[in-house]
Amino acid sequence: MKTLFDKTHIGAMKLKNRFIRAAVAEKTQDGHINDNTLKLYEKLAQGGAGALITGFTLVDGEEKNFPLMACYDDSFLEGHRKLTNIVHENGTNIILQLVYVGSYIMGDASGVTILAPSAVKNLNTGIVPREIKITEIKNIQEKFAAAALRAKNSGYDGIEIHAAHGFFLSQFMTPYYNRRTDIYGGSAENRSRMSLETYDAIRQYAGNDFPILIKINVNDGFDGEVLFEDVLYLCKKLTERGINAIEISGAWQKLPKESTSYFKKEAETIAAQNNIKVIMTGGNLHFNEMTDILNTTKVEYFGMARALMKNADLVNMFEKQYGMD
Repeated sequence: MKTLFDKTHIGAMKLKNRFIRAAVAEKTQDGHINDNTLKLYEKLAQGGAGALITGFTLVDGEEKNFPLMACYDDSFLEGHRKLTNIVHENGTNIILQLVYVGSYIMGDASGVTILAPSAVKNLNTGIVPREIKITEIKNIQEKFAAAALRAKNSGYDGIEIHAAHGFFLSQFMTPYYNRRTDIYGGSAENRSRMSLETYDAIRQYAGNDFPILIKINVNDGFDGEVLFEDVLYLCKKLTERGINAIEISGAWQKLPKESTSYFKKEAETIAAQNNIKVIMTGGNLHFNEMTDILNTTKVEYFGMARALMKNADLVNMFEKQYGMD
């Protein structure tokens, strides 16, 4: 019988258990890691999770007005090295989540050219962006790759591509946001191209030994949302390319408050169809429920976000109550 405290690995990254702290945005004034960020991650690292995924981190200085962590040039390296050191000193792994925000504005957008797959009103912000050009697409892919290399050089145990929750990469998969007629729009193959090429660019920069994860939506919660059959296509192609893990999420805000382990069905299907490490995130609260999922499906890891923000010591509490001697 598998347990939530099995020692496993994702690529070269060794994990002491199957609990992963999922990303929650940590806001900063200038993109640099501050003392509050270091204290937060020290506390999270002491809480016992096998790995921590950081809040989403900007890859492009054009979005510098947004009050989020950043890694788009070398000026951020000192702070990131402090962060990885403090997490490693407390016995766990840390993964840097990388994002290009696009029209899902998070902060002051004045003076920022807002780009998206198509010039379609953002349902969350009301912003109508400019349709991105192919040359700009290639530029953003390179920025993801350069940020990933900085992450590797800063001591991170891996990176995660944020292609979920309505941000820029996620929009390419969603028919409502992607009305393109070129090689990045239309078919599932074309709409998957942005995420696949971004992965390819990162792998080229960071090397084969560096764990790369991706976070994807299995639904969006509105008309014109991503189709699950297209999600399966993307997962298949990512698996074939050698990505190390896929984190499953979606429109959790639309679910009843009493729901738990929100995306079990979708995560179970993805894990069954692909020889890949699957992290199921969203509503993971109950130890016995997660144990059952672990032993009745091929899902191997459980992402926890708000639960660990409320109680950073939750994994230690689980281990004390349920852990193996």
